[in-house]
Amino acid sequence: MEYYHVVFTLPAPISAIAWYNKRVIYGLLFDIAAETLRTIAADPKHLGADIGATLVLHTWGSALTHHPHVHGIVPGGGLSADGARWIACRRGFFLPVRVLSRLFRRRFLEALTDAHQRGRLQFFGEYTQLADRAAFAKWLAPLRASEWFVYAKRPFAGPEAVLAYLSRYTHRVAISNQRLLAFDERGVTFRWKDYREKGRTRYKAMTLDTGEFMRRFLLHVLPVGFHRIRHYGLLANPVRRANLRKIRTLLGVPPELRPTPHDTVIVDRPTFICRHCGAPMLVIDILPRTVPIRAPP
Repeated sequence: MEYYHVVFTLPAPISAIAWYNKRVIYGLLFDIAAETLRTIAADPKHLGADIGATLVLHTWGSALTHHPHVHGIVPGGGLSADGARWIACRRGFFLPVRVLSRLFRRRFLEALTDAHQRGRLQFFGEYTQLADRAAFAKWLAPLRASEWFVYAKRPFAGPEAVLAYLSRYTHRVAISNQRLLAFDERGVTFRWKDYREKGRTRYKAMTLDTGEFMRRFLLHVLPVGFHRIRHYGLLANPVRRANLRKIRTLLGVPPELRPTPHDTVIVDRPTFICRHCGAPMLVIDILPRTVPIRAPP
């Protein structure tokens, strides 16, 4: 089975008001992107199937700028309306990007307008006037005519490639320690990638004042309890297990084998490989966790 990589990105004007409306706007980004995929996929003119998707939120660019978008991992097909057969998409092609973009734009702006009318958005600084309904509607008008960025990338090489991708992106923070180059009286210096360049010249160093560096980093701190990985459609948590069993049956895939409590599981002694020299490292002892001190002595 093929797996496709799709990306839904918010336009810059909406990104500008998103960082102090994170829970509302990021939530809409998730839900409208999933709704768009499922609506177009269910249309008989395109695929005519109920699909599933796993979406992952990213809010940063390489230079720590605010760039909210969701990456989607989508199987190349879905179940028919009656659930009796598997409908695969054309090889190498998932869904038309232009159609996805237009529906995503319309549905997101409708949902954003509704959130504004319900008083769920807040505005500060230069955007304070957008609290007025007429001003907000006028501000949204140009966004209805502009192109929104929706991208569908080529299929992954297989399930292993999907897992490799998710392992790289699901638990990242805005910047890793490996990109930090220096911290001195000038500020913080870090490595970033300029996507407008090609080859080795795209990797550059940037130095920001400490306050500006912290401001950019904190732009990407999510609200407490906000889930940045979400599953929709056939892969939604309440129905995923039953759907996967049905899909495996329709595709003739052997059922997933899970050990029962009565099975004897032999666990080999764990071996780790040193990332510097490549030699195996053997665990010779495991120290038990100590009991925390609950009160001063």
